[in-house]
Amino acid sequence: MESKVVTVSSPLLPPLDELVPYLRDIWDRKWVTNNGHYHGALEEELRRYLGVPFLSLFSNGTLALMAALRALDVSGEVITTPFSFVATAHATAWANAQPVFVDIDPRTFNLDPGKIEAAITPRTTAILPVHVYGTPCDERIDEVAARHGLKVVYDAAHAFGVEENGISVLTRGDLSVLSFHATKAFSTIEGGAVVCREQAMKRRLDRLKNFGFQDEVTVVETGFNAKLNEVQAAYGLLCLKHFEEGVAARRKVVEHYRRHLGSLSGITLLPQVEGLKAAHAYFPLFVDAEKYGHSRDALYERLRDHGILGRRYFYPLISDFPMYSALPSAARENLPVAARAAEQVVCLPLHSSVSEEDAARIVELVRWRT
Repeated sequence: MESKVVTVSSPLLPPLDELVPYLRDIWDRKWVTNNGHYHGALEEELRRYLGVPFLSLFSNGTLALMAALRALDVSGEVITTPFSFVATAHATAWANAQPVFVDIDPRTFNLDPGKIEAAITPRTTAILPVHVYGTPCDERIDEVAARHGLKVVYDAAHAFGVEENGISVLTRGDLSVLSFHATKAFSTIEGGAVVCREQAMKRRLDRLKNFGFQDEVTVVETGFNAKLNEVQAAYGLLCLKHFEEGVAARRKVVEHYRRHLGSLSGITLLPQVEGLKAAHAYFPLFVDAEKYGHSRDALYERLRDHGILGRRYFYPLISDFPMYSALPSAARENLPVAARAAEQVVCLPLHSSVSEEDAARIVELVRWRT
């Protein structure tokens, strides 16, 4: 067994000697949270880099998603995907709305726009799609929402820096929500953001993450505490400085995987989208056990036995968890594509620490012959 362990993700840590001057400055300022210098600087740098009108930073992506739903006064039912991280549905539940699961597209693994209208009821107020693995959702989702007067909140946790035909996918819908968790391509260790179109919406998001305060003595709504602190904001500024380096490193790994696994029988890779500027945050593959000769779980265990810590991402489906499994929309017969994807997927390690030797070893393990 090889001694080196390769994890599925790894944080893009900026050089420590670059972080120290920021920390000294924070110590000198004695302002460590509550919209300090680095918080403001990171909001502006991210807004510029991402090419979006307005952006509000949060202490994590889940709270950002909860605030986005609250800011749009979402209630009743929210149409969403079962093929995502569980926080997508949890945020809906915390908004006192009921998730309604709709099946996914078999090619992109995103919410299938052709299945949405059949799920709309008089109680539906919003659609919550996910740009899964950074592949942009079909723009027909926004068209369906417009026809029915529904809000659209995009869970863009995987879509930092993603552009299609030169336009950021974060400008779609009413709001887009980012995660800056340590496992993401861009990180503030923990953190997130909501992208919006108007200054008035940014002001409301800023109030929601600060207990609902409008000014020093006036509380105008029921908010919570979801502010990003100065140390994390400074860390984020440095990560942004090195972000393109990380993308370039991950791109090389992706190219190696695609070159050696793209024609492997029984293995399906994500489609390559024309005009897409990708961040290369994830590399999922899907295992057809009959054609491949081994099950997904057998491959997953083989990788682990050799120190390669892949992840079955997303498995199980959100709709299989006990708090959601009793919902009518969670029935497996309603979600055949998502169910198959959840049983077939495994994500290979993809981060800037994956060396050429690591990538070659992983490819050899996947190119399994009995």
